[in-house]
Amino acid sequence: MLNFEETSRKSKEAMDTVLKSYTDTAKGFQAIATETADYSKKSFQDAVTHFESLSGVRSLEAVFELQTNYAKSAYESFVSEATKLGEMYSDLAKSAYKPYEAPIAATTTKAGKSPTVVNAAA
Repeated sequence: MLNFEETSRKSKEAMDTVLKSYTDTAKGFQAIATETADYSKKSFQDAVTHFESLSGVRSLEAVFELQTNYAKSAYESFVSEATKLGEMYSDLAKSAYKPYEAPIAATTTKAGKSPTVVNAAA
C-alpha cells in the first residue's frame, strides 16, 4: 500500500538535497568567476606595466632581458592560476556530489549486490 506520509517525506528530502547542491554549485561557480576576473585584471595590469617599461628602454639587450623576465613571470603566474582553478573545480565537483553520497549509499545497500545479468538465448 502506498504511504503518502513516507512519500511526502522522501520528496521533501530529495528537494532539500537538490536545493543544497544547487546552492553550493552556484557559490562555487561564483568563486571561480571572481577568481578568473581578478586574475584577468592583474594579468592585464602586468602587461600594461611591462609595455610601459619597454617603451623607456634604450638598448636591445635590455629589451630582451625585460621580455624574458616578463614571459617567465607571466608563465609562472598562469601555471599558478591554472592550478588554483583546477583545485577550485575539483572542490566544486566534490561539494556538488556530497549531498548525494548518503542517498546513493543507502540505495546501493538496499539493493544489495549488483543485479544478475541474464543472457538471452539467441
